Amino acid sequence: MAAVAIPCQSSNCPNGHPPSRLECPTCNKLGIKGSFFCGQDCFKANCECFPAASSKTHKIIHDIATPRQPLLDDPNINKDGTFNPFGTYKFTGPLRPVYPLSPRRIVPDHIPRPDYASDGNPVSEVRAAGKPPRILSPEEQEKMRAVCRLSREVLDIAAAAIRPGITTDEIDAIVHEATIERGAYPSPLNYRGYPKSVCTSVNEVICHGIPDKRKLQEGDIINIDVSCYKDGFHGDLNETYPVGRVDDDSMRVMRTARKCLDEAIKLCKPGALIRDLGKTIEPIARANGCSVVRQYTGHGINDLFHTAPNVPHYAKNKAVGTMKPGMCFTIEPMINLGHWDLEHWPDDWTSVTIDGKRSAQFEETLLITETGVEILTAGKPRKDLQ
Repeated sequence: MAAVAIPCQSSNCPNGHPPSRLECPTCNKLGIKGSFFCGQDCFKANCECFPAASSKTHKIIHDIATPRQPLLDDPNINKDGTFNPFGTYKFTGPLRPVYPLSPRRIVPDHIPRPDYASDGNPVSEVRAAGKPPRILSPEEQEKMRAVCRLSREVLDIAAAAIRPGITTDEIDAIVHEATIERGAYPSPLNYRGYPKSVCTSVNEVICHGIPDKRKLQEGDIINIDVSCYKDGFHGDLNETYPVGRVDDDSMRVMRTARKCLDEAIKLCKPGALIRDLGKTIEPIARANGCSVVRQYTGHGINDLFHTAPNVPHYAKNKAVGTMKPGMCFTIEPMINLGHWDLEHWPDDWTSVTIDGKRSAQFEETLLITETGVEILTAGKPRKDLQ
C-alpha cells in the first residue's frame, strides 16, 4: 500500500503546503499522527519553543492533547483524591465535607420497603397531609414497639464504633448492615432523595448531615440519627456523642439537649397540649446559655416516616392538638451553643448553625398510653450526661 503524502501543517506555509517529512517531536511523543512540516522555518513559526516566532497556532494542539491535572493546586482537593465539593461556599464553621460519597448501599430484595424507596417520593405522606394524627390499634402499637426496639439496637451498635479516625461513611455502613441483618429497611435511604442510610451530624451540623469520608477527630461531637422500617412501621431516635475527650462547652450543650428532652417527656400524657412542650424546653436551654432551633420539629410517626402531629420545641409556638392514647410522635430538640438560626450547605440537606457554634440533639419515639407515656426507643442512661 502506498504511503499517503501529508502536506505541511503550517498555517502560513510560504511554499504552498507541499508534501512534508519533518515531524513535530512533541506531537510524536503525545501520539498525535500526521504533524509534519516542509522545513525548519514553518516548524519554528508554529512552535512555542521558539520565542521569536510570530505565529504559534500549532501549540494549541499540544495544549489540548497534553494530559493535565489542573486541580492539583486547588485547596479543595486533597492528596488522597478526596475533595470539598462546595469550595466557593462560605462555611459558617470549621467543618468541611469530604467527598466523593460512597455508592448507594444495597437493600436485599426480600426486605419490604416504604413507598419512597424507589423514587424518593413519599406519596403516602403527601396524601395524609392535613389529616389529624392517627390513633394506633393495640396490634399496631406492638409493631411500633418492635421496630423501635430494633432501631435502638442499631443506634447502640453504631455508637459503639465511635472513635477518632473512623469516617462517618463507615458509620453509615455499620448502620446499614445492622439494619438489613434485622430484616429492616433504613428509613432515611432515598427519603426525598437522601443518599445514605443514617444521618451523621458533626459539631456545628444541627441535623441531616450526610455521611462522607471525613474522619472523626478527638474532641468532635457527633449525632447519629437512626430510623428503621419493618413490618410496615418506622422507629426513629438519635443521640449526640463525644469523640474521645471534648471541651466543657460541648459537654454543656449535650447535657442541656438531653435534659430538654427528658423534661419534655415528663409532660406527656393524655390531654396534654403539644404546644406546651416548648414552654418547658426553651427555659432549660436558656438557663444553660443555649438556644432552641425553630426550623425543625418533632413529628408524628407510625406507618409514615413523618406525619401529624407537628411538635415544635420552642416557647410560644402555635402547635395545634392534644395528646391522646394510641398517638405516636417524636420529641427531638436541637440545642445550639450560639444563635438558634441556621443555614444549609449546597447539598440541600446538611443544616448548620448560622454562627458555626456547636449543636446537640437527642430524640425518642413516644407512645401516649391511657395513663401516661411509653418511651419506645428508650436506652440505658449514659453516665457522661449526668
